[in-house]
Parts: sequence; C-alpha cells; structure tokens
Amino acid sequence: MIRIIGRIAAAIAALVLPVTFACAADINVYGTIGMRNALEQLTPLFQKQSGATLALTWGTAAMLTKRIEAGEPADVVILTSDNVDALNTQGKVAPDTETTLAKSSIAVAVKVGAAKPDISTADSLKQALLKAKSIAYSNPAYGGASGVYFAKLLDRLGIADQMKAKTKYPSAGGNSAGLLVDGQVELAVQQKPELMNIPGVDIAGLLPADLNKVTAFAAAVTASSKSADVAKALIKFLQSPAAVKVLKTSGFETE
Repeated sequence: MIRIIGRIAAAIAALVLPVTFACAADINVYGTIGMRNALEQLTPLFQKQSGATLALTWGTAAMLTKRIEAGEPADVVILTSDNVDALNTQGKVAPDTETTLAKSSIAVAVKVGAAKPDISTADSLKQALLKAKSIAYSNPAYGGASGVYFAKLLDRLGIADQMKAKTKYPSAGGNSAGLLVDGQVELAVQQKPELMNIPGVDIAGLLPADLNKVTAFAAAVTASSKSADVAKALIKFLQSPAAVKVLKTSGFETE
C-alpha cells in the first residue's frame, strides 16, 4: 500500500511541478531597440540571479506601444517615457510601477577611419549635412524617437528638401549605423547608444545642445501581467549598480 501511495504521489508531482515552474519562470518583455544592446547584456545576468526566463520582443517604442494597445500579452514594457506615459493614461500599465531607467542624446557617426565633420554649432551641422554625399537616420514613418525628431530638425534648419535625395533609411527596427558600416552612407544619425555599440562606427559628436533631444527611457509592469512579482523584480534589477554600469558603458546617461 505504501509503495502504491508513493507511486501516485510521484506521478502527481511529475505532472504538476513542470507546469508550475514554467508559469513562474517566463515573462514577456517588450523593449525598444534604443536599449537593445544594453538589455541583451543584462538579460543573462538577471536570468542567472532570478531563475526567471525573459522572452524579449524588440521594435520601435511607437510600434510596441500599438501592439500593447491591441492587447498583446507583455509583462514588462521598456520604452521611451512618453510611450509608457501614453500606456499609463490608457490603463495599460500597473499603478506606481513606471520607473525611469536612463536617458540618451542623439549623435552623428562616421565609419571608423573617416574624417569627423564639425557639428558643434547649428551652422556647422547644417554645412556638414549639406556637404555629405549621403546620410542615414531612422525612417520617421516607423515612429522611432530619433528619426521623428531629426526629420523635423532638417526642416527647422531649412535643408529638408536638399537632404531628401541623399537620405537612406534602415529597415523597420534597423539601425542607421548598419548602412554606415556597409559603406552606403557617409553619416549616420541615431541615439548615441545605438550608434556606439555597432563595430566599425566612430562617434563624430552629439548634435549641438540647443538642437539636441534628450530621450528618457522607462520601464513598467503592464496591467495585464500574470507574473507581476517577477516583472517588478526585473525593474528593480535594472536599477541596480551592476545594471547602471552596463547602461553607462553602453552610452546612456543614468543621473
């Protein structure tokens, strides 16, 4: 009788334990490509520390916001603060979970070995863009923060029409630095962390302070998350000294 009871208990455990573990371990994280490099470095650290497994989905903040609005099952969102605010307003974010992680400025890059143009003032930036044979920045139609802003900046500088014929866009979710490294363009404009983490790229400098746009990135637990405890633990981890160090070396400002 004891053996029979033992076998029944073992059979029940075999059926129940794997299911319980899988439900507790996996969370879906929707992250903007602006933070992809840093988050891909931090993911294995968090997984080792917590035992949880992250399922990562990448895209522009605007694209991911629309997907969450449509009801896709994310547990954590890591987007621009503006997009997280928009989701919060719609009740898509759990109360009191929105946390600013880092900030980033827009930069201009050249291929390693190429001469760096002077972009220290509005006029020198304008001249550098006009002299360049080709440039790349994120297609504003995809909603990336730097692409939307830079398109407006070209108009503000009065050179939008002159730049159209020599502008190339990366694919949706792509990085303009890829076109730079491939030799398709002379200058690439993007968030500094996105540019500096591509091999073969050299940062020429940030856009002039009076023309630059600082983008804040934030994380939050979604209102629909079924793993809120693990989601909150991830956000807490992203504020830890180890995570802050990775963010800084990846080109982000954390203070």
